[in-house]
Amino acid sequence: MPTRPEGVDLRGVVFDCIAETETVGYVLDALDAERGGWVITSNLDHLLRAGRDSEFRGMLDEADLVVADGMPLVWASQLQGTPLPERVAGSSLVWTMTAEAAKRGRSVFLLGGDEGTAEKAGRILTETYPGLKIVGTHCPPFGFEADDAKMKVIFEVLRNSQADLVYVALGSPKQERLIRRLRGGDAEPASEGVGEVLPGAWWMGVGISLSYICREVKPAPAWMKRSGLEWVFRLVQEPKRLVKRYLVDGIPFAVVLLCSSAWRRVAGRRGKWVRPAGAGGVAVREMITEVQPHGGGR
Repeated sequence: MPTRPEGVDLRGVVFDCIAETETVGYVLDALDAERGGWVITSNLDHLLRAGRDSEFRGMLDEADLVVADGMPLVWASQLQGTPLPERVAGSSLVWTMTAEAAKRGRSVFLLGGDEGTAEKAGRILTETYPGLKIVGTHCPPFGFEADDAKMKVIFEVLRNSQADLVYVALGSPKQERLIRRLRGGDAEPASEGVGEVLPGAWWMGVGISLSYICREVKPAPAWMKRSGLEWVFRLVQEPKRLVKRYLVDGIPFAVVLLCSSAWRRVAGRRGKWVRPAGAGGVAVREMITEVQPHGGGR
């Protein structure tokens, strides 16, 4: 089993200090070691929600990898002197992770998305990566999470698939809550006797990424992603749904995050953590708090 990377603390949430290619290698190496897990590609909205929702914060603590899916998070880590190597976006991981899965003979299940999107995305991925095994797709109907019968269907199709990687495209926090239930982390499972499904698989919430693959939603240009302006592109596409998230909540919180990170560095409080070798999600972590010279680096 590969050793979990060091982490960087941003407002109490620990992000793994890992690049995209390393993330892909970590997950596939863990599969080779017969160890399942959970990747959360966490963005600015996640960080804001974690401060308000203890259940969601708990899911971030439980995950086996938490990567920074947003340039504001990368900038904040740099300002406080503990830089994350790069943004690791779920919309990019669905391609790079799938490419490596095809090389290693691993299988993928696509769960969620709009009706027909998962099937179309599966066809595109198999055409792009010869030898890839898409072992199933499923689009849960509206309200599935409160319906025992519908939840049992999800458990059964996943269990029968024997998938190695499961991409869950339901948006946050719904996809994280479902992954937790499917992995047996919910104290009150929806259906009696369902238990944990696919304990050896790796799970990843991918949000709108299946729609990106199918070009049902146009992704932002690469230069906008690199410069942290992807949110502007998304806002223009879906103003009614995203105006509160980005303009009312996101921008003010980003300013607070960047200022607090800069102050943390000035005050000599770094947010670097060390995990025991092979530690999982709920590991005992030792925080390193060092008094640094003004402007001290990592």
